[in-house]
Amino acid sequence: MSEPTALSLIPPIVVLVFAIWLRRPILALIIGAVTGLLLLDPASVLDNFADASLKVMQDETIGWLILVCGCFGALIALLVRTGGALAFGRNAMRFANGPRSSLMMTFVLGIVIFIDDYLNALTVGETMKRVTDRFKISREMLAYIVDSTAAPVCVIVPVSTWAVFFGGLLVDNGVAAKGEGIHVYMQAIPYMLYAWLAVIMVMLVALKIVPAIGPMKKAELAAQAGTPAKEQVDLDEVITSDEYAVKAMEEEFEAADKQGQLHNFLVPMFLLVGFTVYFDIDVWKGLLATLVITLPYYGVQRLMSLPEMMDQMIDGFKSMLPAIGTVIAAFVFKDVCDQLLLPQYVIDSLSPYMTATMLPAVVFVAMALLAFATGSSWGIFAVTIPIVMPLAQSVGADIPLVIGALLSASSFGSQACFYSDSTVLAAQGSGCNLVSHAVTQLPYALIAAALAFVGFIMIA
Repeated sequence: MSEPTALSLIPPIVVLVFAIWLRRPILALIIGAVTGLLLLDPASVLDNFADASLKVMQDETIGWLILVCGCFGALIALLVRTGGALAFGRNAMRFANGPRSSLMMTFVLGIVIFIDDYLNALTVGETMKRVTDRFKISREMLAYIVDSTAAPVCVIVPVSTWAVFFGGLLVDNGVAAKGEGIHVYMQAIPYMLYAWLAVIMVMLVALKIVPAIGPMKKAELAAQAGTPAKEQVDLDEVITSDEYAVKAMEEEFEAADKQGQLHNFLVPMFLLVGFTVYFDIDVWKGLLATLVITLPYYGVQRLMSLPEMMDQMIDGFKSMLPAIGTVIAAFVFKDVCDQLLLPQYVIDSLSPYMTATMLPAVVFVAMALLAFATGSSWGIFAVTIPIVMPLAQSVGADIPLVIGALLSASSFGSQACFYSDSTVLAAQGSGCNLVSHAVTQLPYALIAAALAFVGFIMIA
């Protein structure tokens, strides 16, 4: 396709419709990708799909993600099997004596693990779901707390993977001088309105100051009742299809060591965070180093034999395959959207409204829509920053404010899109149905986004 047209909007719409209808994110993404390829060249759909999928699988980011997610699943399986995770849940009860305090503990833990949104989403959900289950808090609520303290927190902390990535993009595109990327990034932190508002919103929800609304209210009522609510309509089926409370805990810890020690949970977790920081915020190297120490650490205690640990790790890796498959399908879908020139179409359509005053707000809306439609919170900005930043400079817009709008849109897309990597991993770590998580948290994300839009207009 040589010129961007409104046809590029069709695949994202198809994906959203089929995801809600079928409740199968991977299938919906594949259908959306095929739809886009039909629009590009109906006679070469098979060849183009094969090329797009191979291109994605050769992407270094995908290889990294498969290794990180799979090995994190392996580590989680070890933590559960040794009883360390169960011991943490028991000890956490001393501090979490009710629904509000358990949610606040989840919130604080999400703030503390600010290094990387993947690490945050998987660690916090896996750590806290046994505690929140005890107080009959829905897995949807837990996933929302986890997701809202993943990307939004990582965005506003200048020593995270987000700061490193976007700081590099700013240098590559001439927005910042060499070596000044993080400095320019830090100037924009006060203007990352969506990230700030999302964090504030989730704290208010955890404290019960903002009540559960819409689909989240249904999920909470079902969890408090101890059984899924009656399936009256399709949306209710989406909301209530998860495993809840006692049943989920019993199944997960059936094979766990009931006499597990707390140090067998805390030591690997501290190692993971510490090594990740040590290796310049590289989660993969942090995981490798953690496993290298954790295996002999458990072996010396004779908790399991080496073959048993290998079996547990393989089972843990397998448990992450649904999340990995969803993200791979999302990357294929994004590649098709790029071929349809979706980013260019959205920006071209909104460019008449991009004055110095309105540019930050319009950029936020445009980029948020793109990130939501494609599920790409990083890749889409590598494509659009070379378009947006020269435009901002030409109309005399405030550059830190525009960067803040871009990063706000990125964190919104990462949190709100049901097939974005962060959302998928937050649901996976929390043991929550993916579509159910996306539907229940969307009202809160939209409220924060609306307030951020007004804020950008007022500041500009």
